[in-house]
Amino acid sequence: MNQLTPLPSPALALPAMIAAADERAQLRFLEFFAVTIRNPHTRRAYARAAGGFLAWCEARGVASLAQVRPLHVAAWIEALGREVAAPSVKQQLASVKHLFDWLVTGQVVPVNPAASVRGPAHSVRRGKTPVLAPDEARRLLDTIDVTTDAGLRDRALIGLMVYSFARIGAALAMRVEDVFMQNRRLWVRLHEKGGKRHEMPCHHNLEDYLTAYIDGCELRDDRKGPLFRTIARGTKRLSDTPLPQANAFAMVRRRAAAAGIGTAIGNHSFRATGITTYLKNGGTLETAATMANHSSTRTTQLYDRRPDDVTLDEVERVLI
Repeated sequence: MNQLTPLPSPALALPAMIAAADERAQLRFLEFFAVTIRNPHTRRAYARAAGGFLAWCEARGVASLAQVRPLHVAAWIEALGREVAAPSVKQQLASVKHLFDWLVTGQVVPVNPAASVRGPAHSVRRGKTPVLAPDEARRLLDTIDVTTDAGLRDRALIGLMVYSFARIGAALAMRVEDVFMQNRRLWVRLHEKGGKRHEMPCHHNLEDYLTAYIDGCELRDDRKGPLFRTIARGTKRLSDTPLPQANAFAMVRRRAAAAGIGTAIGNHSFRATGITTYLKNGGTLETAATMANHSSTRTTQLYDRRPDDVTLDEVERVLI
């Protein structure tokens, strides 16, 4: 295996069962992650699931891939269901199924032992992402001190997610050139999952936030540089390093606490908040799906939290 190129991620270290296999099986295993999966987050998730399953099998005396049976997969799913939620179980089972499909087509194993195994039943009609009321979102944005680089950045990032329904991953992947003028209006270009490019005109508030940020932090000439960046130590000025997602999450929690917001929001809350507010003000589900770059309105419905208001009104009828 010394001729193989370095792995794309440390998460792809070979499980013991794969390390003990022949070189063809090892190469096919690595190719599944390096060749078939482009998204680094998906690659890490699939690698964790595959490694966890193979380690579980090894602990129960399964010595090779050829010895893995549907009964092993079913028992693993049963055990997993006692530790994690149904969506996580289904995702991990899908990872193992896809891996063995790849091994079958590469003639490493004769059949896919996970193919016939069913995951737990799970149906989602309402999303779990915490959302903000419009006045809370407004208060959060207004309480940010924009006399600093960090304040200008944070207001622009939160505003982008609220007004354009941007995913945090797409927002943090933006470059300065992804904010551009078109038809006398500022637009944003988002690079979404699956390599999709999504462009949207800016709400007038978002236009103000982005312009103030780019000009105030002197980013306009660095067109190829990351749009959202970390703050350099000791300078309180922007660095050249892209802002990591974990840092953005910590920032959101910190800004929410400073604004006196008790809801345990995260990065995704602003996407849900923007979509719900848009629909409350007469927007259509179909247009919301287009703005959010959803391929189906069924996905958009998970972000529609208008029924929460109806539920609260009905609860208050219990006049005791």
